[in-house]
Amino acid sequence: MKSKINMKEYLFITLGIMIVAGAVYFFMIPCQLVVGSLSGLVLVLSNFIPLSISTMTLVLNMLLLILGFIFIGKEFGAKTIYTSIMLPVFLKVFEILFPDPKPLTDEIIINTICYVLIVSIGLAMLFNANASSGGLDIIAKFLNKYFHIELGKAMTIAGMVTAFSSILVYDTKTLVISILATYFNGIVLDHYIDGFHVKKRVCILSSEYKKIQQYIVQEMRRGVTLYPAKGGYDNQDKVELITILTRPEYGELLKYIHEADPKAFVTVSMVSEVIGEWNRTKK
Repeated sequence: MKSKINMKEYLFITLGIMIVAGAVYFFMIPCQLVVGSLSGLVLVLSNFIPLSISTMTLVLNMLLLILGFIFIGKEFGAKTIYTSIMLPVFLKVFEILFPDPKPLTDEIIINTICYVLIVSIGLAMLFNANASSGGLDIIAKFLNKYFHIELGKAMTIAGMVTAFSSILVYDTKTLVISILATYFNGIVLDHYIDGFHVKKRVCILSSEYKKIQQYIVQEMRRGVTLYPAKGGYDNQDKVELITILTRPEYGELLKYIHEADPKAFVTVSMVSEVIGEWNRTKK
């Protein structure tokens, strides 16, 4: 079972890095965008350091990977090595299938927005699987782990180094677009990551609360909290059930509630983070 889980995880990571590669190849490269990333930083440094872009990218990536192994963990480092290999592989495939890509539009702003929206999806998938595309993503993961900064904000902080460095080579317009795109990228990334982690807080008032409680605990293998309540309309004593579920689990529970008690009163709110026993793997 463990190998199947790992296989699914690496398929998820592969899809994420393919999306990142697509964003880089079809938007960043043809439009010469300097959005906060290691590639952008190397592009700027190549004007001052007499080394090839590939050599500088390799050296900086290796240094950051070593830091990733030391400070973030072996699992993160191993996955990032995999993505660091797959990124150029996908870029090479795109080069063969779609040589000499052209910008989507003549407007650099539109191209930048498209790049940010697409690359953020891929990065969110990678971060959700405890991986990254390498480069400045490792610094963002470090800031997230040790300083509890949201990954999107951490990406913005790391990427601003590249964004501001663009003024050393390019014009003011490029600098402004780089700063705005890097900031926008962080916001969009956090939005996508929240989509992976968001949970449902379900509050239930039902005369069949014991049956619903039993279903949640025994069938769904989730915890439930009971609160005594009193109806303000009929002054009847009631019991409120509260549980935290994933989106699919919420759909499953709602279906059961409709069968067990169609008159049940259910309210739902969003939870962006859960800490504690809930996060342990269900048995």
